[in-house]
Amino acid sequence: MTCAKARAAVSALLDGESVDDRPAVSAHLAACPDCVGWRARAETVGLRMRGAFDDVPDLTTAVLSAATERERRDAVRRRAQVAGRRRVLRWAVGVAAVVQLTLAIPALLTAAGVTDLAAVHTSREMASFDIAVAVGFLLAAVRPERARAFVPVAVVLAACLGMTSMLDVASGLTGIVDEAGHLVALVQAGLLWALGRVPVDTSTSTRPVTT
Repeated sequence: MTCAKARAAVSALLDGESVDDRPAVSAHLAACPDCVGWRARAETVGLRMRGAFDDVPDLTTAVLSAATERERRDAVRRRAQVAGRRRVLRWAVGVAAVVQLTLAIPALLTAAGVTDLAAVHTSREMASFDIAVAVGFLLAAVRPERARAFVPVAVVLAACLGMTSMLDVASGLTGIVDEAGHLVALVQAGLLWALGRVPVDTSTSTRPVTT
């Protein structure tokens, strides 16, 4: 057996591999001091390499912890952004509802300066409707998770008011300035739709879960 073949076999043995002609390898090493020295140096290098790898710290836990912490910070930042957007929309919806109540309640309770009884009756009916809608908006502002339920009502109301306003203006029954107030319904519908799209954070909810 040549030195090259013997050293290849020795390298395989040091790596834990099997060698077919192991007796021949042993016989060659017994008669070749150079290959014996080569094996000793190879064993030393192998031990050093294994020792170097043994000294490498296991960073798995640290890396996973860092990734988890980053995800946690990102989640906290996203929740803060969503909470801020939801807070602004809740205030906007609530203010719109209060304004609507402020305008509707006097119309419901008084009829000063109006001599047409039919007009008074119609005005009070509209005021009652406005108050009911305003209460719904207030509830959506207080409980934003229920805003989605009011969106169809607000959208249909805004669409109907917009359509009737255009028909009345086109027919000359009223003026554009008189119908401009109906834009409030459109704004309210938009605010309510935006509030309904903001996800509600239930991570801190203390309400018991029923099954």
